[in-house]
Amino acid sequence: MPDPRVPELRTAALLRTATGTLAAAAVPSPRVDAEVLLAHVLGVDRGEVRRRALLDAPVAPDGGTPDAVAVAARFDRLVARRARREPLQHLTGLAPFRHLELAVGPGVFVPRPETEEVAQVAIDAAARTVADRGSAVVVDLCTGSGAIALAVATEVPGAVVHAVELDAAAHGWAARNVEATSEQRGAAVVHLVRGDARTALTELDGTVDVVVSNPPYVPPGAVPHDPEVADHDPAVALYGLGTDGLEVPRGVTAAAVRLLRPGGLYVMEHAEVQAEQARATAAGAGLVDATTRADLTGRPRMVVARQASGTVPGRAPGAPRTVTDWDV
Repeated sequence: MPDPRVPELRTAALLRTATGTLAAAAVPSPRVDAEVLLAHVLGVDRGEVRRRALLDAPVAPDGGTPDAVAVAARFDRLVARRARREPLQHLTGLAPFRHLELAVGPGVFVPRPETEEVAQVAIDAAARTVADRGSAVVVDLCTGSGAIALAVATEVPGAVVHAVELDAAAHGWAARNVEATSEQRGAAVVHLVRGDARTALTELDGTVDVVVSNPPYVPPGAVPHDPEVADHDPAVALYGLGTDGLEVPRGVTAAAVRLLRPGGLYVMEHAEVQAEQARATAAGAGLVDATTRADLTGRPRMVVARQASGTVPGRAPGAPRTVTDWDV
């Protein structure tokens, strides 16, 4: 029985207070974040939290006041951390990406909704290849949490997906996500490699149908505006090196040329201001039909190109014969 000396804690009131706190801290979506955090604390989905708020239900209708006090205290601590602009995904430990929920935390780039369009291009290309040839080989370079690789692997039956990540912390998160998804599916879904995206998977040279990448590409002087990104995403996942931020993307593009079969597709995310340079990089590496496509917000955020149909497998026209000769 609830203790009559303690006021009953109700869902709607908790959410109102939390939303005000987050709005005052300039969190972009204060109500949504409050609902997500309370759902996390209660172990229910966000829809259930919204239902309880509409009904003005007690916070812990089954557990009574003591449990409600504990829930409120934990919720308040998480709201305070979110108000300090810790990423919401770090607080819940999960990041949604397409139909997936990925484990994330300090040391790995949090996948963004914009990148779902990059994944869609790779998924569509892989699905066409499976329909035409019965299978497809896909490589995700700079995989981070494994988001793109796992999206392709789980959405395209018949795709054999390889993912490469060099950074130890990010590779650890990717391995965790690959293992969890493989357990759910009852089979290995992604072949994960820790290595340099520029030189990894030489055994696949000239055989890959789709190469996809969301590499670091932020120029060195362009500090991200959002504290969640600037203060919490690892620098190794943000900054692409070189004066233009495209040194790493140039290396990834060269690797794609090495890996792709004739006619194979390449898609790479980049910054809005890098569209022209990304197309030039693809063309300069020997790829053809380089175009820019928009993300979910309509901004030019990815380059899509193909390996020339007459290209010698594993080698671009006029390219050096060994990957160590590439200027990356």
